[in-house]
Amino acid sequence: MFVLVAVIAPLGGCVDTFKGSNVQLDLSPVMPVQASPGATPRTGEVPANVHFTFYAFDEGTDSQGNPVGRLYAVQDFEIHRIVDLSSPCYIDVGEHVPHPGLHVSQFAKVIAADTGYSYSPGTGIDLANPPPGATQQQMIDAATAQQRMLNVAALASDTGIAVVSSASAGNYPGVAADCTDTTKLPPPTCTDDASNARRLALCQAAWKADPSYFEGTDRVLTAPLNGITHGFVDGTNPINLAPVGGAQFFVDEHLDHFTGYAIYQQTDGATGTGMLLLFGIPTSPTRGVIHVHMTNATSPLAADVAIFANLDEDTTTF
Repeated sequence: MFVLVAVIAPLGGCVDTFKGSNVQLDLSPVMPVQASPGATPRTGEVPANVHFTFYAFDEGTDSQGNPVGRLYAVQDFEIHRIVDLSSPCYIDVGEHVPHPGLHVSQFAKVIAADTGYSYSPGTGIDLANPPPGATQQQMIDAATAQQRMLNVAALASDTGIAVVSSASAGNYPGVAADCTDTTKLPPPTCTDDASNARRLALCQAAWKADPSYFEGTDRVLTAPLNGITHGFVDGTNPINLAPVGGAQFFVDEHLDHFTGYAIYQQTDGATGTGMLLLFGIPTSPTRGVIHVHMTNATSPLAADVAIFANLDEDTTTF
């Protein structure tokens, strides 16, 4: 896996080069994902209030000449399912959507009402029995809504896509008990225009206050509703069975000359480094690329890392 870094400057001008490093991660499919906020973690999940940190490690001596090891925190990140149906802000946003602020879990139900189709929670839209006088566009809208909900269920499942995202210790405001309480986020089942508008405003306010808090969407997998997508855990897109994987960070540090690299799992706000998850020793750089195979001593968890260090002094050519 290679990255091409190019700097093109117009005549008469100059561009400052990036002096840090590029870290590329291929995380194994068994990498644990965050549970939904408030939910008890299931097998393969970690609590919602944790994050992961990529560390660089080196060995040296203290002032008395005793050998010591030093850890340098390089990048925090989290791992989420790309969509979370239980999130109160998994909503539709933008001028192109028919109901801005609508919770996506209710999309098929609302489109069925818009187009005159019958709907049941168990089977969805009754596409086999279109309403009398249904237009071609209404049939398309109903079928598209039904397929969307199948896609969402696949993406939200244990075999769906896991995204490597920005890290945040934040959370959303509380959810109201019913649609009449206008002081909190409306429950997902509130689909009237006023509830959708209030949900949209409150979610966007939360995103503005915490730009790192991740909220994914099924519409554009690489463009979340909030937060940053750094890439994906190795796996398969359940919708089209295409392989996905690979994440990267650009960091300010020069990451050469370290003797090891590690990923720790840590509770948000806690002190110390947390629990060691993965560790690896770098191999000799090949044409400026540092390779690290990271493993866990007691599980099949693994990762492969490629580090392009000192990008301002990169001698690698292609």
